[in-house]
Amino acid sequence: MNGNNKIKVFEDSKIRAEWNEQEQDWYFSIVDVVGVLTDQSSQRGASNYWAKLKERLKNEGNELLTICQQLKMQSADGKFYKTDVANSKGILRIIQSIPSPKAEPFKMWLAQLGKERMDEIADPELAIDRAFQTYLKKGYSEKWINQRIKTLEVRKELTDEWKRSGIEKTQDYATLTDIMTKEWSGKTTREYKAFKGLKKENLRDHMTNMELVLNMLAEVSATDLSKELDPVGMNETAKVAKQGGSVAKAARKQYESQSGKKAISPLNAKGLKELQATDETSNADNDTTCMDD
Repeated sequence: MNGNNKIKVFEDSKIRAEWNEQEQDWYFSIVDVVGVLTDQSSQRGASNYWAKLKERLKNEGNELLTICQQLKMQSADGKFYKTDVANSKGILRIIQSIPSPKAEPFKMWLAQLGKERMDEIADPELAIDRAFQTYLKKGYSEKWINQRIKTLEVRKELTDEWKRSGIEKTQDYATLTDIMTKEWSGKTTREYKAFKGLKKENLRDHMTNMELVLNMLAEVSATDLSKELDPVGMNETAKVAKQGGSVAKAARKQYESQSGKKAISPLNAKGLKELQATDETSNADNDTTCMDD
């Protein structure tokens, strides 16, 4: 697998997926798909249903199980476990084994995902446009969204550089991110999330503009330093990641010294949206006042 782990949403249900560059196809968590189709209230219930279905298919001599693979995917507890997955064709065959009124809508959803991915490969700007619209629907301001989308590009350049340095394990990527985050913010990723009242959410989706800028500065610095120093392996790359974080740390301290404000905010997405709405109302009031004058 050469793609990154993704979360896809079908009717408000999260489905873990990974894009396979070589096959040009999505691989989906079978348990997640089963959970959606059978309206399971928990992942355990979905796992039990899939286990019974597998046993039935095995007893029937059904060859469907031969197309299933296993990939490490992140579970609800934040850890990565081997998970049964199947590509689009395999998922369609599994759907046929499960009586569900959601079968046809799910098939259409799969087809749409495939089309969108192919379109994005042909024109990467489409992926950016879709991300922009998704954040807009969630209530973020355009200014914040532009900043957030820029972080995606910066992050991709950094992970590409880490890969060039020989980093392959998902856990190592998380460790390097933790080292860099701790260096510039003074908090590990887990501590940072706790500070904002988060659990499984993406930390960057809950950062202020200043936090996003500082995080980008750390990642850009780490990328440039890596290209210059050419580290090999985890130990050398970790040192460079910390150096990148120290650049952002210096910028954070200077900002706090000159502004008298804390760069690290306890605000999460809800607080950010409320703050942005207040700012927009305030700006509108000011515009009205100017017009009255």
